[in-house]
Amino acid sequence: MTELKDVLAIKRIYDEAADDDGYRVLVDRLWPRGVSKERARLDLWLKEIAPSPPLRTEFAHMKERFEDFRRSYEAELEQNPAVEQMLELAAGKNRVTLLYGARDPEVNHARVLLEFLLAAGAAGE
Repeated sequence: MTELKDVLAIKRIYDEAADDDGYRVLVDRLWPRGVSKERARLDLWLKEIAPSPPLRTEFAHMKERFEDFRRSYEAELEQNPAVEQMLELAAGKNRVTLLYGARDPEVNHARVLLEFLLAAGAAGE
């Protein structure tokens, strides 16, 4: 049985799509600027799993707000039915790549989402 940590990955949508990305899921609420649907090579756009608009606006990708953002976003994810949808999706795939548009690979909601999904998956085993 494949572990969830071996299935889930994150990647900037601006990076070139690769065959080993597997099932590609955009986890941003807004479509990324300058990316065509063809170039994105999406399998799913799961807007519902992204942070709420007020939380996204408050965070504004400012590093000093990241820990507060993390706590608030995790609280949203605990109540979000899209989390279960993502976990079920990942259970049936060899690889699921969560795509995001933020510039910083460490300070972004996709990183928080990945860690949350891994913890939720481990708790559900």
